Amino acid sequence: MAKKSNQFKVIIEQDEDGYFVASVPALPGCYTQAKTLPELKERVREAILLCLEVARIDPQYRQRLKEFSYEPSFIGLELIKV
Repeated sequence: MAKKSNQFKVIIEQDEDGYFVASVPALPGCYTQAKTLPELKERVREAILLCLEVARIDPQYRQRLKEFSYEPSFIGLELIKV
């Protein structure tokens, strides 16, 4: 199951339409999107709380956490021209 912590690493990207998209690797299936970063921050917090609630009551999701969750270590970002 996810770490017993109240902090989660969130990966944020911007899609081709300008929306910000967030994913939480420690909680498989935990994604959200928003037009602004402040809105995204609130939405990702809500998504995390929802995933934690599901983990509390759903044994299948808890198993999925054990199998697929990970804590990323940010290394950097590269732009590769081809």
